[in-house]
Amino acid sequence: MGREFVEIFDKWVHTYDDSVSGHDPEYAAVFENYEGILEAVAKRAASPVVEFGTGTANLTAELLKRGHEVVGIEPNGAMRSAAKEKFPELLLLDGDFLDFNLPDSPKSFVSSYAFHHLTDEEKAEAIQRYASILPPGGKVVFADTVFESEEAKQGRIVYEEGEGHLNLVEDLKREYYTTVPVLKAIFEKNGFDIDFTQMNDYVILMDATKR
Repeated sequence: MGREFVEIFDKWVHTYDDSVSGHDPEYAAVFENYEGILEAVAKRAASPVVEFGTGTANLTAELLKRGHEVVGIEPNGAMRSAAKEKFPELLLLDGDFLDFNLPDSPKSFVSSYAFHHLTDEEKAEAIQRYASILPPGGKVVFADTVFESEEAKQGRIVYEEGEGHLNLVEDLKREYYTTVPVLKAIFEKNGFDIDFTQMNDYVILMDATKR
C-alpha cells in the first residue's frame, strides 16, 4: 500500500519544501513548474475533496485557496504535523490510497507526487474503490511521475545516470513509476473517462471523470 516508503519522509519533511522549490538541482526537472502543477490539480477538483498524501500541505493550500472543502489523508506522522502547523483546522487523517475512512462522500480524490508509491496492482485496486465511492461526474485528479512507455522510463534512467543524479536514479528504480497505457486501461476499466496532460519532463496530470 505504499507504506514501505513512509519512513523516508521522517527525514525529508525538514527539506521537502526546499526540494520542491528547486533548491535541489538533482530533482529540479521533477519539480519544474511545481506551483503550476498544484494549481492545475486544484482547478480540476470538485468539492468536497479528499487529498491523498498531503505531505506539507502545498496542494492543500491551493485547494483551500479555491474554496474547496478538504479532508487530508497522510500516512506519515511527521508530515501530518507539518501540515497541521500550516492549517490547524484541517481535518487530517492517518491513512493511505487504499486504507482510509471518510466522514462524508467526496466528489473528487486528488493527489500530487504520491501515486507512484503503489504497485500497478495496488493502483488498480485503489481506482476500483474510488469508482465505488464517487457519484457520476466525480473526479480523480492526480499529478505524478508517469512515463509514456517502459522504454521512455528506462531511457530517462540512463540519462539521469549520465548526469550523475544517483539519488534520483535510485528513486526511479526503487518505486513503482508506471506508464500512460497502464493507467488508461485501469481508469477506463473502472468507468472513467481520462485525459493526460504532460506538465514537465516527469509529471503527467491525470484528469479522470466517472461516467
